Amino acid sequence: MKQKKDIQKLTSQQINHLDKVLTNEDLTLFKSLIPELKDTWNKKQVFRTETEMRFSVLNDARHPTQASKYWQCVREQNTHFNQLLETSFKARKVAIELEQVKRKFEEETDDLEKELLKIDIEQKIFAQATLELQAKHRMREVATWSKIKKELDKGKFNTKDPNIHQLDSYHQQYVIKSKSLNQFTAPEASFNIIGQLSTIARIKNENNTIENKRNLTKKISKKNNINGIT
Repeated sequence: MKQKKDIQKLTSQQINHLDKVLTNEDLTLFKSLIPELKDTWNKKQVFRTETEMRFSVLNDARHPTQASKYWQCVREQNTHFNQLLETSFKARKVAIELEQVKRKFEEETDDLEKELLKIDIEQKIFAQATLELQAKHRMREVATWSKIKKELDKGKFNTKDPNIHQLDSYHQQYVIKSKSLNQFTAPEASFNIIGQLSTIARIKNENNTIENKRNLTKKISKKNNINGIT
């Protein structure tokens, strides 16, 4: 198993240099806080919690149907999947850059240049720790969105084409939005909500008309076949 960067060790290594920016009193305080800072680093919130995913991202007003929630999960999961790969690319580059700087450090003869290279090495090691933490939480989001998708998918809506659910989902969303309109709502916002709600209603009516005509044609064709009419 790959050994992760120890943030407490990395932080401790900086104590000898923090006296450049901290008073002796603050430096002493910092030393005493290192174990706590490691704990903070490990448990700090990175990206969203599952609670935030469920009530904020998948809120019932913006995503009123199970299908709309499912497809938002797909979008969110894909975003974090893409960013996980980008984090991996960055980590690989940093690892190579770190080895390059180490090589330069070994070859450098000037004392001051070696000090600068040493700082570069420490910065890149810290960058690796940061990328490792980001990757961990990207993976957590990918896995949690997968869990929520499975909860939502009960076989009652199309999970292959997002277009199938959108007319009904957007209709419900804009009905909810229209109920929030009042005399204080900006005219532009009212115009947008009323206009989109009206347009969705028209499209649904047109689709129903087309579907009714299609069903009527099928019935007539079936009746003609039964009666031997071509």
